[in-house]
Amino acid sequence: MAGDKDGGLNYLKEAFHWQYNKIALVGAVAFAVVSGSALPLLLGAGLELMYLSTVPTNSRFQRLVRSWKFDEEKRQREKSLSALFYELPPEMRARYGNLDTICRGIRQNYTRLTSTSQMFVDQMESKLEGLSQSYIRLLNSAFQHREYLRVTNPDQIKKECAQLEKNLNSDPLKVQEINRKRIEILKKRSEKYDKVHENCQVIDAQCAAIEDVLQLIRDQSVTMHDPQQISDHLDNLVKDVEQTEETVREVESIFDISPLATPEFEQGPESRTRTRS
Repeated sequence: MAGDKDGGLNYLKEAFHWQYNKIALVGAVAFAVVSGSALPLLLGAGLELMYLSTVPTNSRFQRLVRSWKFDEEKRQREKSLSALFYELPPEMRARYGNLDTICRGIRQNYTRLTSTSQMFVDQMESKLEGLSQSYIRLLNSAFQHREYLRVTNPDQIKKECAQLEKNLNSDPLKVQEINRKRIEILKKRSEKYDKVHENCQVIDAQCAAIEDVLQLIRDQSVTMHDPQQISDHLDNLVKDVEQTEETVREVESIFDISPLATPEFEQGPESRTRTRS
């Protein structure tokens, strides 16, 4: 049916599963059972067809469905962010608490705007909420990066790699083949460590920048004369944070990719034995 789907939404499906429709269907079945007649079922089926042919294409119903999806996505985001927050150590939670206090101060000062400037309030609220969410994600990334750096010894990796390279030519051919792969893996691990270390510094700098800019905005909002200027500050900060988050995602994708996936390493001992035979 045309117009049923929009942006991944199936309005026909949503209309069918709407609780009021289900109540009506159950009522028709119950009435048919009580009356001992199939007439209520026939009438219910006819009404259901009329309902499903008109309601899913109704613009008001479609707006209602989109609002349901928006609320659900918001709840999922809040749940995900809450999980990230509780993964943080106490000092990082306290750091977020300080930022939240700054944001509340900005919101409170914005309430003093005249009615003609209230248009900035909704814009500011959306930006502050987005920045708070990004700040939690960045703090969590910083924590994960530090944990990785804490348990990884780059000197040991380089030492092991150098030892393998030193003895490579004196090893049997089959051992050489395996050790070449090990050397490549160790070099990738070393590169990964350097990249994560660099990225950790970027995240720390961006978190500090968020704190500094929001403190400046709070100070400016106390004697607010030009709300557009404050809105511009937020816009620039949002752009910087988005770029940093993209960098973080690129580096974190390293964690999701096996350093080297080779058939010999993926097969178990029994599989390799069968291959040789």
